Amino acid sequence: MRHSRNVVIVGAVVAFSFCAEAQWLDYKTPGIPRTKAGKADLTAPAPHLANGKPDFSGVWRNDETAGAATGKALDTLKAKPWAEAIAKKRKEEIFRDAPAVLCLPPGPEIDTGIEKIIQTSNMLVLLYGGSLYRQVFLDGRSLEKDPNPDWMGYSVGHWEGDTLVIESNGFNERTWLDGMGHPHTEQLRVTERFRRPDFGHIDVVTTMTDPGALEAPWTVPFKYVYDADTEPLEYVCNENERDKAHLIGKASDEKGITVDRAVLLQYAGAFEYHPPERPELTVPFEITLEDGQLFISGDGPKTVLTALTPTQFSSNGVTFDFVKGKDGKFNELVAHIVEGDIKAVRKK
Repeated sequence: MRHSRNVVIVGAVVAFSFCAEAQWLDYKTPGIPRTKAGKADLTAPAPHLANGKPDFSGVWRNDETAGAATGKALDTLKAKPWAEAIAKKRKEEIFRDAPAVLCLPPGPEIDTGIEKIIQTSNMLVLLYGGSLYRQVFLDGRSLEKDPNPDWMGYSVGHWEGDTLVIESNGFNERTWLDGMGHPHTEQLRVTERFRRPDFGHIDVVTTMTDPGALEAPWTVPFKYVYDADTEPLEYVCNENERDKAHLIGKASDEKGITVDRAVLLQYAGAFEYHPPERPELTVPFEITLEDGQLFISGDGPKTVLTALTPTQFSSNGVTFDFVKGKDGKFNELVAHIVEGDIKAVRKK
């Protein structure tokens, strides 16, 4: 089961996301609380280890229903001018040299989702897509003062009550801060605060501090929900990588057309959709009109929608169609992505 925030390429609109393959679908996760209907009881008390500390172990997925706060926070990054210039250049080049496109580890990239956590009294292991992992040492050691920089950094944790505070450093400069191409320096320090308020949810608040690339610390909240009765599938990016060959041209090649403000105003509003792989979930996002330009925002950065026709728009490789209903109003929005079309409807 792979969790992807960017559905087409790095930097694609993340209001629409897929949760792909899974395995052991007919095997029930043993030892977890369940409702009378046999489903995982997400509101049951959080489990604890023998030492009394919360146990974060389990398979997790991004909580799509809680993405609005994450999306707004992603827009608050304040990079230094040189770092902003690099991000602008990477966007113009359609993110073709993104770590994800090159099948390289994402490092501290803020929108990389956790898939599984394994915890003991002295160690927390975070598993991501493919063979990516992080070790968080809980044995009282301190961070290295002069670490040898690597892709995923070095992490240690300590407890503040029931909150696990993880400190990380030692990231090389080849990774990005986010899917929009912002760089960082080796001065980067990441602090994550993990809480498990009940069995089925984890709240994480991540703060990045980098005096070399950021004007101020950058804080982004995330929420995860327990994914019962499944296990992650192996994913090897280099096995069949075909993205980079198609990332040609420049972002500025897509000029777009001018659409009357009165037409654009018909599209603005709050929408929601049901992920095809989890139809029981309702995922909200917004279309806004600012200074004559449409934007889409969900659980990722607010992104410009470029008009291709009066009813069709594009953003970072994703095409959107606003569909008029029998009542003459544009109450549907269809996103055309690699995995298929997703239809969203205007919230009532």
